Amino acid sequence: MSEFFSTYNSQIINSLIVFGIFFVIQLIARLIVRLIGNSKKIHVGRAKLVGRYVTITFLFLTVLIEAFILGVRVSDIALVFSSVFAVIGIALFAIWSILSNVTSGIIMFFSFPYKIGDKIKIHDKDHEIEAIIEDIRSFQIHLREDNGNLVTYPNNLLLQKAVTLIEKDAFESIHNGSNDSI
Repeated sequence: MSEFFSTYNSQIINSLIVFGIFFVIQLIARLIVRLIGNSKKIHVGRAKLVGRYVTITFLFLTVLIEAFILGVRVSDIALVFSSVFAVIGIALFAIWSILSNVTSGIIMFFSFPYKIGDKIKIHDKDHEIEAIIEDIRSFQIHLREDNGNLVTYPNNLLLQKAVTLIEKDAFESIHNGSNDSI
């Protein structure tokens, strides 16, 4: 056992340093995401979801760096990645809209000007939707129309359509008993 540690001493130390740096960076990144979420008054669940995406991205990069530390050659990594990406690419081509919606959900976290409780109007040429934002999820946004119908609208389409803010915090005014709509 001591022979193992003496043989791979530098790799073990480098690995511990990389994982320590990963831990610190992902904590800082999640803190930044949480601060951005709080400053924009974004729902805590959405901030946690984006924090998970950030952690997975940093973990992927850490595993890649760790492979180099352990002596894996670039040609070996290129072979594995090209094979994996070929299979994933074919599979993801079939579900590209799901990835588009997840990406749109992340973009909406950082730059969407509306929040849960706002009443919005989506200007779609086929069907205009006027509703209150009830929830913003990874794939879609849940909207509650005045007649009580729940509409789920894909995130990627929401970023492509014109949206008008009708009333800020309409959800609050409905639950507090005053139904003053503009």
